[in-house]
Order: sequence, then structure tokens, then C-alpha cells
Amino acid sequence: MEGLATSDKKAVETIYKENYNMVQSLIINNNGSSDDAKDIFQEAMIVLYEKVRLGSFELNCQIKTFVYSVSRRLWLKRLQQQNRYAAPGDSMENVVAVEEDLEEHEQRNAEYEMMEKAVSNLGEPCKSLLEAYYLQKQNMQVIAANFGYTNADNAKNQKYKCLMRLKKIFFTHYKNGNGDG
Repeated sequence: MEGLATSDKKAVETIYKENYNMVQSLIINNNGSSDDAKDIFQEAMIVLYEKVRLGSFELNCQIKTFVYSVSRRLWLKRLQQQNRYAAPGDSMENVVAVEEDLEEHEQRNAEYEMMEKAVSNLGEPCKSLLEAYYLQKQNMQVIAANFGYTNADNAKNQKYKCLMRLKKIFFTHYKNGNGDG
């Protein structure tokens, strides 16, 4: 915090590194672009800087929580101005408690990371087959042709087996071992 008050470059970089991705995914998951995320993050940093500089600011939560809540408020405000978001009632605070929101966000990120690890441990052809279906949105006929299955039903069966294997890896290795392998 002192570093921020004295405009210490390193302090600012640290805050940026630790919080930007969180703000970016908040904005992108809520009808925004990466440019919007940059704008909102800059604004949140200015708010934080101003509060710290005035010296009357007491941080009673983590910087991360503060940056997240400010960014969230700024973004909701901007969406309202652009009529892309209808707030229930007037108070945006009531939309969702920030702490819970942040915890949920971090939990989801951790699960995504675990799932990515599980997928990378899946091996071929399962990894490619699931990516073709879920990420590239290919239909079973296309997948059957690309992967050399005799028909779409065989491809579907293989996809199901791969999914079961992925679930097994995910729950065995990551859910129980908290990602330690």
C-alpha cells in the first residue's frame, strides 16, 4: 500500500500482475471485451490510487477483493449506461456479495486448471476427440470421418468412453489430491 501511495513502479506492477486476469475474466464473462477490461482495470487502479493517496483509506479486505469489487461496480455501471444490463432495483451492491463472488470465481478458476490438467493426462485419441466435439463443435459424422470410425455411432461411443475416463482422472487425481497429482 505504501508503495502505491508513493507511485512505486514495482508495487503497481505487482498489483497489476496479481489482479488483471481476474478483472479481465470478470468483464469478458459479462458481455465485455479485453479492451473494456483494460479500461475498467485502469479506472479501478485510479480509484485505489486516489484512496491511498488521500491517506484516509483503510483497507479492511485484500487488495484483490477491493480491485474486484470496484471493477465490478464500474462495469455494471457502464453496462447500465449502455442499456446492456437491467439492475434489479437501484442498488448494485445487492446483485451479489463481492466476497462470495470472488471466492466462487477463484474456485471456478482452480477447477478449470484441474480440468485442463486432467485433459492433458487423457492421452490420444481421447484428448483430440473431446476437443473436436466440445471446443470445435464438430458433429459426430465429421468426427467419425476425421478419426477413422466406421460411423457416427461408433464415434459417439468412443466419445462417451473418453468422457468417462476424463471424469475418472479428474476425480481421482485432482478432486482428492487438490491438484497435487
